[in-house]
Amino acid sequence: MGCIDEFEYEILLPSSSIKQCADYIKKNFKEIYYVKQGHRIFDTYLIGYNPIPVAVEGDYVIMPYVKPCYGSFVLKIKGKAEVEMLRATR
Repeated sequence: MGCIDEFEYEILLPSSSIKQCADYIKKNFKEIYYVKQGHRIFDTYLIGYNPIPVAVEGDYVIMPYVKPCYGSFVLKIKGKAEVEMLRATR
């Protein structure tokens, strides 16, 4: 399993609950894909309540991320391959 710290990312919503992260994504982004818990993206597995909203904005993925001992965050990470993968799921 990969480590999200290996990527350049921006924290859009710090230290929040899983529900707050999901609500933030649904409220602030138009292009949203729903994936199941355990979905692999950026070589890491998503944790949350099914279905998990993951947004796309340009070449960026906006996703909830749970970091053990630190809580939940909404991250914005550049990833053209991941964007294409999400769009292919439609």
